[in-house]
Formats: sequence, C-alpha cells, structure tokens
Amino acid sequence: MKFIFPQNYNFKAKLLGFIDYTTLILNIVWGLIIFAFVYIFIPSITFKIAIFIVLFLPLALISIIGFNHERFIYILAYIYNYIRSPKIYLYKKY
Repeated sequence: MKFIFPQNYNFKAKLLGFIDYTTLILNIVWGLIIFAFVYIFIPSITFKIAIFIVLFLPLALISIIGFNHERFIYILAYIYNYIRSPKIYLYKKY
C-alpha cells in the first residue's frame, strides 16, 4: 500500500504522536535537574515529591498541550528574544 503525501505536508517525528523529541529531551533534562536538586537538598520524601511535581508539571503540561503545534524550544527562543529587546516588538511600525 502506497501513501501519497502532498509536497507542502510537514512531517514531524513525534513520540506517540503528540510530543516531539526535542521537547521530550528538554523535559527529561529539566526533570533530572529538579530530581538531583530535590534529592540532595530536601530530606522529607513527601516534600520531595511535592516540590518535584510543582516544578516539573507546568513545563510538562505546556510541552504536551503546546501553543498552536509550535515546538517548545521555539517558544522559549521567542520569549528570550522578547525579554532581551522588548522595544522591537512594542514599537515596530508596519
């Protein structure tokens, strides 16, 4: 069986069809950083779990839900560019 895809079709490789691999790697790295920080500095297991969930869950939810099917890395780049120079976006004449 052959499938014909149009030339303007943008195929993105995603894990389980909803999260792309660069965002997944970013989530894993962020989770490992939080886990290491919590494991070293916090003694109580319930407090460890609560801190991990509070710090990891927002990024995970934003990366799964997404912003108009945009990659999360690009969104972080847009936010960084805006923080670095907001006048370009606020005072730009068309």
